[in-house]
This record gives sequence, C-alpha cells and structure tokens, in this order.
Amino acid sequence: MTSAKAGLFLPVFIILLAYLYSRRTDNVLRERLDQVLDGLLRAEKKVSVAPKTKVAVGFGGCMDVFVNATQFLQRFGAVPPESPAHHDVVRDQEGLEEVFAYFFRSGAAAERFVSDENLFKKVVEFTKSMPHARWTMGGNAPVMANRFASEGFEVFLGAKSTKNTKKYVHAGVTAVGGDQEHDDVHFVMEYDVGDIWGKYTATRANRFIIHSDDSNPTISALENFADALKGQSIDLLVVGGLQMLDNFPFRTGERQTRLKKLDDFLAAVPKKTMIHFEMASFTEEALLQDLGKHVLPYSDSLGANEQELPNLYSVLTGGKIVLLSDSNPRLAVVLDQMRAVFRALRERKPGKNQRRVTRLHIHTLAYQVILTVKGSSWKNTMSAAAKAALTAHRHTCGKLDIDTNDARMIMDDSFATSKNQGSRRISLDNNRPVSCWDEENYEICVAPVLVCTKILQTAGGGDNISSAGLVLQI
Repeated sequence: MTSAKAGLFLPVFIILLAYLYSRRTDNVLRERLDQVLDGLLRAEKKVSVAPKTKVAVGFGGCMDVFVNATQFLQRFGAVPPESPAHHDVVRDQEGLEEVFAYFFRSGAAAERFVSDENLFKKVVEFTKSMPHARWTMGGNAPVMANRFASEGFEVFLGAKSTKNTKKYVHAGVTAVGGDQEHDDVHFVMEYDVGDIWGKYTATRANRFIIHSDDSNPTISALENFADALKGQSIDLLVVGGLQMLDNFPFRTGERQTRLKKLDDFLAAVPKKTMIHFEMASFTEEALLQDLGKHVLPYSDSLGANEQELPNLYSVLTGGKIVLLSDSNPRLAVVLDQMRAVFRALRERKPGKNQRRVTRLHIHTLAYQVILTVKGSSWKNTMSAAAKAALTAHRHTCGKLDIDTNDARMIMDDSFATSKNQGSRRISLDNNRPVSCWDEENYEICVAPVLVCTKILQTAGGGDNISSAGLVLQI
C-alpha cells in the first residue's frame, strides 16, 4: 500500500514541479517584456513631434477589403495546389492558388496584379458572403498620410479620391490628387502563424494582396499633386505606391512616359524638402531598374521590409530579383545588406538636382533598424527606432496601449553587427533596449519589437511603421 502511494505521489510531484517551474518562467519572461516596454516608451517620449511640420504623401489610393485567407479560399472553392508556383501576374484561379501557396508557406508578404477582371470582380463580390470581411481606405499614400496626421503633422495627400474614400481621410489631411468616380479595390488575404491550407502551414503572420487597378498604375494623381504643392513649404515628401506599376499591361511607352513625369517632379523639389521612398513588393526587374534611374537618385531616405531589402540589394549589386527571402532574418544579415545598399547608392555621382541617400529604415517582425548619416538633416534616430517598434505592435494589435500579455519577443538576447568574423557583438539591455553605435560616417540604431500575439491586421503595418519612424526625425 505504501509502495502504491509512493508510486502515485512521484508523478504528481513531478507535475507540480513542472507547473511551478512554468509559472516562474512565465513571470521572468513577463518581467522582461515589461522592462523592455518601459525602456521603449521612455525612448519614444524623449522627443516630441515638431510643430507645424508639413508633409506631402503620394501616390495612389484604394479601398481595402480584408478577409481571413484560409477561410476565404475554402469558401471560394479554391484547391491547394500540388506544387506552389510563382506568377508575376494572376491570370486565372489556378494561378491564384499556386502563387498564394508559394508565398503562404514561407509567411512572406506579396502583392499581385490580376489580369482577369471577371475573376477579380467575382472574388470581391464573394466577400458579401464572408461574415467578417472588413472594408477600409487603403493604399500606401492614404495610410501613411493618416498616420502623419494622427501624429500632428499637416499633410497633403496625392491620391485620387472618391466620395467613399474621403470619409476615411483624417481631418489633418488635405486630399489634392483630384477626384474620381470609382475606387480601385485591393483584396487583402490575411493569415496568422500556424494557419493551415491543405498541406501548407504559414511560418509567420502575413498577407497576400491582389488587385486589378485602373488608376494607380499610371500615377494618375501626379499632375494635380504637383500643382497643389507649388508655393508650399514642405518639410518631407514621401513617395510610395509605385509597386502598382509592376507587371501592369501598359500601352507601348506609357510607363516610361509616366516615370519621366515623376522624375521631372522630383527634380523640381527644393533641396530643403527631404524625400523618402517607401519600397514594396516588386517582381519585375525592369521596373526596379527604372526606379533606380527615376526615383532612387532623388531619395534622401528609403524604407523597406525584410523581403524588399534583399530584393533591392540583389538588383543594386548586379543580381536578379529575389522573390522570396528569410521571413525572420538574422540581424547581422540585414545589417550587412543595409551597408551594401547604402554604399552602392552613395557611390553614385548625383546628377543635376539629385541627392545622396542619408537614411535607411528596415522594418521586420522582430526588430527595427535605422541608419542615418551623421551631420545630415535626420535627427533623433534612437527615439525614432523606438517609436517604430512600438507602432509595429500598436498597429497589428489595433490598440494604442500595449499589454505585454499580448506580446512576445523573438529578437535574440544578443546579436552580431556583421556576418564577418570578429565582428562586434551587442547584448540587449532590457532597461535600455535600443542599441545605437557609430560606423564610418553614419549611426545605426536597433530596437526590438514586442510582437503582437493577438493580431487585428498586418496589412498597412509597414506604412504605419515607416511613418512613425520619420515623425521624430524631421
């Protein structure tokens, strides 16, 4: 009997020890997250937004409709493909299934043009049967404009507007891109880490976007935008939405004509106005090469995510388009790619009215990295990195106040500053979580992200994060 009791006691004791250990571990992790949060908030609050700052943001706008990706595909009758495949353009439902699976299994964000208008209309119409489909204003420019306005800036928005989209524009935003009758629509298929579709499992939360735009690919708001800015003293001009030109069926020479118009506009921007170019998902090498001629030479600042940086790095260093890359890259890899992109752009001799890049901001799921040239117009890099990291959580969770019960950290406790042997290693200080150091003629700051575990939405995250980083640096 005593032996039986002892035999019963031992597993109960082990379970109790495991429970107590788990509770202790959870408490330690929660304490660490609270410390990091307090440190990020202190860094953010060190700097206030400069009053009366004027920002102009272009181009393009749309209405976004959000659906749960796997729920939509199942209801729509989409079939998981035996073999995922990449497509530059979605031409039919089978192509949609193949290209979605291609990015879904890697947890990579992507955006594709749908050439079959009937298929796209069918997809959008189907959302009426989706109980949790959400509609809101979208597009890089409107989302960034609203973020700047919410931070207290005076904002000019270069996007075509309809009566519908105007309802979503912040009171601090003046839409100057002109009017149109019908909205372009972007269909946003969001998924969470661990979501399953057939034999495919998402390795991280992300989104896949499809569109069949008419207005945005031609940068149709450009002329009205340029006219409205004449005589205005603009502190910052943000250029985005140019991924809409990717694989669009232009008439012969039309894209080059529109890009030359954009080139002329940027060349006329006064040097006192800083120019930021927000990258996106590009698959057409010719377009990236064109942007290298018509946009990058006028950009003081670039913003990109963990998929867009390797793409730009590859093209600038003589490689090809990179369709997929690590969705959670090591910091040392990102830092080396940032340095290479920075040097490649700085080595170019500026032409008339052109500029040399002085700022790079890379936003990833795990961390924010901002590089700024010392002595340039950009300031407060440390606070900007902290604000960008906090905004990443606030946007994806959909709450201003951050609850560490809804957060986790996936950035390592320490990181190497380069893949090169003998490189410096930096430990993360929970109380001062933003790490900054000098190299050559620039400063680099890295801030950990408190990754949201109760996601409201991922789309628009990069636009909000980039805007938040810029807010404290103007």
